[in-house]
Amino acid sequence: MRALITGGCGFIGSHLAESLLGAGDEVFVIDNLSTGAIENVADLRGHERFHYTIESVTNEPVLAELVDQADVVFHLAAAVGVKLIVEQPVHTIETNVHGTEVVLKHANKKKKLVLVASTSEVYGKNADVPFTEDADLVMGPTFKHRWAYACSKAIDEFLALAYWKEKKLPVVIARLFNTVGQRQTGQYGMVIPTFVGQALSGQPITVFGDGTQTRSFTYVGDVVRALVGLVRDRRSIGGVFNIGNTEEISIRALAEKVRTAARSRSPIVTIPYDEAYEAGFEDMPRRVPDIGRIRALIGWEPAVALDEILARVIDYFQKR
Repeated sequence: MRALITGGCGFIGSHLAESLLGAGDEVFVIDNLSTGAIENVADLRGHERFHYTIESVTNEPVLAELVDQADVVFHLAAAVGVKLIVEQPVHTIETNVHGTEVVLKHANKKKKLVLVASTSEVYGKNADVPFTEDADLVMGPTFKHRWAYACSKAIDEFLALAYWKEKKLPVVIARLFNTVGQRQTGQYGMVIPTFVGQALSGQPITVFGDGTQTRSFTYVGDVVRALVGLVRDRRSIGGVFNIGNTEEISIRALAEKVRTAARSRSPIVTIPYDEAYEAGFEDMPRRVPDIGRIRALIGWEPAVALDEILARVIDYFQKR
């Protein structure tokens, strides 16, 4: 298989590239390094089946050539992280919507399979947990920038599925739930690397809100296994799939677990959302997936539990 990964120098993209190369596939990567890093693929750059291009997906001539060489496109390029989304809403919307528009347009010319990486954020304020793929999407008001990311990714999904319905472009939608692991940074508000970095350096571990909000965290290797499994099974085409861990934990409990695992004496402090992000910031109280659909199709389930995820992330930080 010849695979193009947009955002391939990012956290998830670099792990996906490693996995595909290990399976004997040829990998093409495009990334503008806005949130990715060339160090993430440093060990791959000499591989004969690995090719990378430092450019934006919105450079259409470059993207078109790469799409032509690929059998499948993993579209991971996106603006990510709550901090980035709140601070740069224009960048978020333009990057996510226009980038996906360009990828789908060029993939459609030769009907190349496209997997669009979406997010659990699209469920918004829906309180019916665990989330199933056919649940309603409940967004907040447009003047609250926090929802710009969720709305932009929902538009990505609508557009991809419209291409499938109207133009028969084969697409798959993967809704990711808090992917974590080695190489992820806390630069844009990712909670586990932020907590681990704070715990190891003896700084206060900062919990935003009151800490009662719950999340589920999925190891990047499990996510990659799901993404590859979906594109290798043509029955996934036209479908929307949750990819996540059903193990739920509050953010306060997560901070305590990180502190214990890191053998840290850091205090845990809470910071109101208004101070952490912006006035009127809204968060989702729970975010847990129903993974029955992907389990039924390809037999996928997460294999790495939260304690092991934290151990691997802490070890990664300590070695750095």
